[in-house]
Amino acid sequence: MNVKLSKHIALILLLIVSNTIASPAFAQVCRNYQGHRICIVSINRSAKNYWEYRASVSVDGKQTPIELYNCRQKVKVQKDGTVVAFKNQDPGELICKFFKN
Repeated sequence: MNVKLSKHIALILLLIVSNTIASPAFAQVCRNYQGHRICIVSINRSAKNYWEYRASVSVDGKQTPIELYNCRQKVKVQKDGTVVAFKNQDPGELICKFFKN
């Protein structure tokens, strides 16, 4: 087998293998919600309490740290443990409406 032919075969095999491996998609869920652009950057649903989500959101481009959103009690637990009720236009309202507990 000639060297030039084996290089071509190796290149073709490399292209085939590289196209068959799928990379994960990292798409944010964004909504215009009451005059604000709210994007869910990361979200995980609690396995034990299906009405709770650990999420990081971005409001008008400003990202928040991961907080626990409790859709049953309409509160969020901040990183320092402070419990805060959902306010008007709170991202927690969007999370709870979007995932319909």
